[in-house]
This record gives sequence, structure tokens and C-alpha cells, in this order.
Amino acid sequence: MPAVTIRDVARHAGVGIGTVSRVLNSSPSVSETTRQKVLVSIQELDYRPSAIARRLSLGKTLQIAVIVPFFTRPVFVERLRGIEHTLAQSDYDLVLYNVETIERRDECFRYIARRERVDGLLIISLLPRDRDVERLLRAQVPTLLIDARHPSLHSLNIDDVVGGRQATEHLIELGHRKIGYVSDYLEDPFGFVSSRDRFLGYYQALEAADVPFRPQYHKQGEHSQLEARKLALELLSMPDPPTAIFAASDTQAIGVLAAVRELGQRVPEDLSVIGYDDIEIAEYLHLTTVRQPSFSIGIEAVEMLIEIINQPDLPVREKILPTKLVIRATAASPAFKKQPA
Repeated sequence: MPAVTIRDVARHAGVGIGTVSRVLNSSPSVSETTRQKVLVSIQELDYRPSAIARRLSLGKTLQIAVIVPFFTRPVFVERLRGIEHTLAQSDYDLVLYNVETIERRDECFRYIARRERVDGLLIISLLPRDRDVERLLRAQVPTLLIDARHPSLHSLNIDDVVGGRQATEHLIELGHRKIGYVSDYLEDPFGFVSSRDRFLGYYQALEAADVPFRPQYHKQGEHSQLEARKLALELLSMPDPPTAIFAASDTQAIGVLAAVRELGQRVPEDLSVIGYDDIEIAEYLHLTTVRQPSFSIGIEAVEMLIEIINQPDLPVREKILPTKLVIRATAASPAFKKQPA
């Protein structure tokens, strides 16, 4: 049986092909009576318009690209879940570009900087260089940064400085004065800023409480549980080790917990641990952590980008979502000793 065409729908509804096209494209120039007549014909004939033809008629790709580094990391997975969830309820398809090298990042920025490829672009945690931004602006590609900032582009962020302060202040309030920080490298070729901002919050909290900052208590390395475990073992093997460790992510906090177990010590009796992100496993591990709204960030990002696509003259703005300290069972007073059952 031949496929139903737009011409068949027009004939069935008793209207012109152009009218059917305007209904499909939600044009306000069609009366409600005619619109309903066309929609009934579409349903009765089970007409399914060609996605390619629809894109051509709209002059759009109906695609939104997302450039994300190391997309299997839990915090990025949650952002992508929010993005996909929201796009699934729109006319747009998701095109995903994973970046794990500087060369791949540069290649993606060059490729995407053409309006005929996508209708909008979300960039997660990667800060485009000025020449990349100029290219995007020249091509008039609506762009939103997530977890990054540039004065010429819209952005959506959480306040990692505040989050770092929340974690450190909680440990100080519990009575800790020897607080370590385990993080990614504060300076890296991708320009990630989250660990650096969380470190700044950590430093500010120490300073505000007149707690001396000890550089030897800050360990940085590649982002992984294994690396965090190694760094925590170095901290805990010092002659005067910290009594608490703030990890820049829950993934790294899990590595710290593994190091404590390896040394035959206990959390929080021998060491308090705080993570960051509140990924799914954090609740299972009873991990005290700083929650960032990762899924909501994905939702908000799509909503903001569609607004930017529809209103290209919007002034550049940054939206900041809050963090929240989630107190569970891995942080306690340094004098805390669990009572025997």
C-alpha cells in the first residue's frame, strides 16, 4: 500500500497543500475550524510527515547538539538525562558529541560552528576559546554553556564556591581543624573550573574560621576512584594526618572511603569524609555530600536554549542554581567514638 502523502491529506480535508503545511508547522494564520479539519484528516489517514521535508519547510535542522567531556561520568550522565528528557517532549532531536581529547574538542567546535548543522548548541564543562566563540557568533549558532562561563555566551551554572564553603564549614562546625581536600588537577588543558571553584570555597571557609590552610593537605590528580584512593592513602600516611577529607566529587569520596578501609580505619570514627554531587550511590553509602541538581540542570539548559533560539536578541545572561549540603553518616566530630552495641 503506497504511503499517504501531504497531497492525500489536502484532498481529504478539502484544502490546499499549503494549508496542510501551515497546520503541520503550527502557523497562526490558519483558522481553528480549518486546523481541526486538517488534523482529523491526518489522523484518519494515519499520515506521518517526512522529518526531512518538515525540516526543509521550516528552514531548520530540528537538532540540538551537546558537546560533553567524558560523558560516562555520573554527574554528566545526569545532566544528559535531563537534557534528553526535555528534548523528547519537543520537536528537537539530540546529537551528542563526546570529548576525551583536546584534539576532539577543537574538532567539535570547528564542525558545529555552522548554522545549517544544528539549531542550537549546549556545551557542558568545556570553556570555548575566544576564537571558538567568535566562530559561533559569526555563524549565529544559539549556544548555552553549562558549568562554564564566557562573557559573550549565555550560561547555566551552580555556585561551586558556595558548595565548597558549605562542605568545609560543616566540618569546621563539627570541630575539625585538620581538613584535607582531594580533587582533580586545578589547572588542566580542558579548562574545567569546578574543582578550582570548590577549592576556593574550601580555602575561604578555612580563612573565615581562622583555620590555617596547609598546602600539604591538598592532593590533586586524575578524576577516578583509584587515583583518589592513592591520594587519600598519602594524606592518611602523614605524621600528622587530617581528621577530615573533603573530596571534590562523590566518585573521589568513594576512593577516599576505600583508602580508609584499606588502612583498617573507620568512617567517621577515624576520619570524616564529605563528597560533592550526590550521585545515586551516595545515599546507599550514607555519604555526607553537597548536592547539585544535575538532572534539573539538564532540564533548565534545554528550556533556556529553546528560549535563546526563539529570541536571538536576548541579552547574554547567566543563571545560577543552588547547592545543598546533605548530611548523612560519614562526617562527625573528631572526638566522636561509636558507642559499643
